[in-house]
Amino acid sequence: MSKRLLLVAYPLLPVVGTSVGGTEQAVWTLERELASRGWKTEVAACPYPSADLALLAARESAALLDGFEARRLAHVERVVSACAERDFAMVLDHSGSFFRFAHRVRGHVLATLHLPAEMYPAEAFEGLPGNLYFACVSDQQRSTFMDLPQVLGVVRNGIALERYPIGRRKSDYVLWLGNICVEKAPHLAIAAATRAGLPIVLAGHLDASGRQKHYWESKMKPRIDGQQVRWLELGSFAEKVKLMQDARALLVSSVEAETTTLLPLESMACGTPVIAFESSGLGEMVPEETGFMVRGVEEMVEACGKVSELRAQGCREWVRKEHSAKSMADGYEAMIADLQEQQRMEKRRR
Repeated sequence: MSKRLLLVAYPLLPVVGTSVGGTEQAVWTLERELASRGWKTEVAACPYPSADLALLAARESAALLDGFEARRLAHVERVVSACAERDFAMVLDHSGSFFRFAHRVRGHVLATLHLPAEMYPAEAFEGLPGNLYFACVSDQQRSTFMDLPQVLGVVRNGIALERYPIGRRKSDYVLWLGNICVEKAPHLAIAAATRAGLPIVLAGHLDASGRQKHYWESKMKPRIDGQQVRWLELGSFAEKVKLMQDARALLVSSVEAETTTLLPLESMACGTPVIAFESSGLGEMVPEETGFMVRGVEEMVEACGKVSELRAQGCREWVRKEHSAKSMADGYEAMIADLQEQQRMEKRRR
């Protein structure tokens, strides 16, 4: 059987070691791990000058198209063309939409569902072809897709542990990371830190336009004093790791369920516990030995006083066991092997 794999990413975001999106980071990590195991990998993603992987990008003319739909369809055509030209053992779709075109390629397509079920349009799962299979990224997410046929199981997203060494000394601040938006509710993290008597560092990215601009101006900016509450526009990957290494805890104040965020894993790999709202949907990712799942600001305040009871090495060991690059690649290789065996059996029956 062929040892070639094609990983399909979202067409508008780069797949590099410093990718902001959790899915893009997972694809980058998975590609590196699979390549180290002897797979010949290519990634279908948007062009990026410093991409450090075999990049199958849309043709230059397609990359210059205006509008998401035009660029998405150009991305699809490039993938379909590549599949016709080369003998891929499998297409691993992480784009969120290419699987709708699985009928146009020969061989199996294994599509990972990175989003909550309600975020996919209902028609996305109509008329599924026989060569298409699905993987989920958590048991909780899998429970919302019980009516979807051809789901092979769960493969949890993983990170490359060597990129996240444990910090030597903790500072006194708690940390919030992410894009400033209403759904991630950083103002609630500020409220919890303030009531706990702890300084908080908020680091990430701000798109000060539309409703996010109003949120920033009304809910965030008045609370930032540069001392107890600090805001940093996140720069390099090394800066992010240093912030996580030094923090007392990472606060996750999202009020909507998340499935692809890797920040808790990165924090725990650095030996920093996580305190997250139950509404974030991260319960599987944050067991009791690595942090606290809380039901609101008051419980988050209480948890801030307990994080010193948790061991840094225990946090890292959990990630190594359940969410490492190795465990993620093991999961995909097991699914690939099952599908390849199915292909062999189908050929024998012909």
